[in-house]
Amino acid sequence: MADEGDVLTDLNNPNPGANGADNQPAAGIITQYVKDLSVENPSAPEVFQWTDQPKIDVQFNIGANPKGDEVTEVELKINVTATADKGTAYLIELSYCGLIGIRNIPDEQAHAFLFAEAPRILFPFARRVIADAVRDAGFPPLMVDPIDFNGLYAQQLQARREQEAGAGGETPPPSGNA
Repeated sequence: MADEGDVLTDLNNPNPGANGADNQPAAGIITQYVKDLSVENPSAPEVFQWTDQPKIDVQFNIGANPKGDEVTEVELKINVTATADKGTAYLIELSYCGLIGIRNIPDEQAHAFLFAEAPRILFPFARRVIADAVRDAGFPPLMVDPIDFNGLYAQQLQARREQEAGAGGETPPPSGNA
């Protein structure tokens, strides 16, 4: 390793950049935050007298918005609605985001990171915000079941490929919202 006049020449990087340029693949969370949170308890205080168990409906969506060359905002939207026979117990709408840095990664792999891996990393924190919001509305904390974002991404990718194959077109790499 230290051959040429004690100069380190082998750093296990087959393609070193000029002047030590950072050309290695990298992806990670820069920061995460609550972008928007809405908590509604429309039937209070009567709801606390209801005896029937509410039905919980959880919906989520993932979006990615580029914020620069190497930074993308990944948004995990979660809507929770609890209803009973007498009406709506509570509504929670959360937009939980993370700024994701991606550098030197092929577009196909970057897309998978933004729509599968980043939401998987953000989800436990969003889950805690939901649980706290439900508790703060006067109800037992709601622990949203874990979500297999990688599995869902693979399913949507496969469905997109089947749809495009059925249309007789070539299958380009995925793009846009998952």
